[in-house]
Amino acid sequence: MAHLIFDEDEQQQLRESARERAAAGEGLLAYALEQIAAEGIDLSNATPYAAVQARYGLGDADAARTPGAA
Repeated sequence: MAHLIFDEDEQQQLRESARERAAAGEGLLAYALEQIAAEGIDLSNATPYAAVQARYGLGDADAARTPGAA
């Protein structure tokens, strides 16, 4: 499967967000953002949305109402 990487501008934005999160006391999120900026995302480890829907009993319309859903 694919490996998602970010260009330099996107990496900088992720790192700025990481610094903001670290300053706000959200160290775990800051670490995750920095890791994503540095290494990208291995999509072979991603859970398909259909699997998330099945696991949590979500319908198609639930995505818009689920906190944190894009």
